[in-house]
Amino acid sequence: MIVLYDDAPARRFEPFATTRPLGEMRVGALLQRERWQYLLGAAAQGFVSSPHLDGFEEGEAPPRIHGELPVNTWLVNTRAVPVLQTASSIASVMAIDHRVAAVRLAAPVPLEQLRDAQFSLEDVMPSTGSMANLPGIWLDEVWDLISHLQTVLSSDIPLLAARLGAAPLSATDTTILGPHPVFAEDGAIVEPHTVFDTSNGPVLLRAGSVVQAFTRIVGPCYVGRQSTVMGDRIAGCAIGDVCRVHGEVSASIFVGHANKGHDGFVGHSVLGRWVNLGAGTITSNLKNTYGTVSLWTPDGVRDTKLQFLGTLFGDHAKTGIGLRLTTGCVVGAGANVFDAMPPKAVAPFSWGSEAPYGVFAADKFVEAAERMMGRRQVYMSPTARAWYQQLHSMAVGDARWTRR
Repeated sequence: MIVLYDDAPARRFEPFATTRPLGEMRVGALLQRERWQYLLGAAAQGFVSSPHLDGFEEGEAPPRIHGELPVNTWLVNTRAVPVLQTASSIASVMAIDHRVAAVRLAAPVPLEQLRDAQFSLEDVMPSTGSMANLPGIWLDEVWDLISHLQTVLSSDIPLLAARLGAAPLSATDTTILGPHPVFAEDGAIVEPHTVFDTSNGPVLLRAGSVVQAFTRIVGPCYVGRQSTVMGDRIAGCAIGDVCRVHGEVSASIFVGHANKGHDGFVGHSVLGRWVNLGAGTITSNLKNTYGTVSLWTPDGVRDTKLQFLGTLFGDHAKTGIGLRLTTGCVVGAGANVFDAMPPKAVAPFSWGSEAPYGVFAADKFVEAAERMMGRRQVYMSPTARAWYQQLHSMAVGDARWTRR
């Protein structure tokens, strides 16, 4: 079995670490959990992350692990992003760039040892056994989700398409410009008058996805199951399952169940699960000075060294119609903001038309979340409802954020 471990840096990948372990973040075409399951040919049975995530539950995601980890468990660092391939069946350690990414345990490991965010996989490396060096990258900062997106997508799509048996579309089926293929899983729908530009990379359409007429998809691009792309130019994006995407979108990640159903540019941004962007919401992803973008982090505002970076939207974040967001903005989980341009950092569960924001009351937040989820036939359990209430209390009092 696989256990997914968030180390100290992973637990500071805000605004996402407020509500989900890193194993349930989309990196390239796949969630990290899915990537490691493909690689190791085993199921993820649990995760270890910050204590406030103990109550996390979501779809096929495994729960927080209980008790000790038994012998032969694969313990995986969720910041490691291997290329999709068949891993060595005899290796007991997987490494990427000479850093230990996964270890098959030779002895049981108590859960208490993993709860310490300073725990390192090197501490449980077996004294014997072989090491496999895997191609891949590491997520050292939260913005690496964006900085590595095009490279990881270009690698993921053909390998994932082969695993899924997704066949390439032909130029007689639709308009394809460029040398790379457009893969479509059975059940994907491509309406007439669509264009695929594969000059820079391939495209993969998952089962149940729909590309509506008058859409231009620029590769590398991944469109998840049951997602609908509804027109305009979608370039270099990873769109998770059950999303609605319209308008110009560039180099962005939709974790899943997110809604951008209207006009408005979104670029070099990450939308957590259950994000809803009001009509005309616009992100800035490039400064007028063409300089590098600074970003709020739990350790203060830092220079990302990136020229292009938009907005990081935490889970369940909502924006009002016509909202404009500054370059390198962070919108915390559960925030609901509208009208005036927000500051660079919006605290979780903020509410209001301008800073300083009020607090989105816990019961009102849960009611709104349940309504949105119910529209997609996903229902919040009583356990999840209670967990969100607890999370609200913790996040609203988090001194790392400045509620302004």
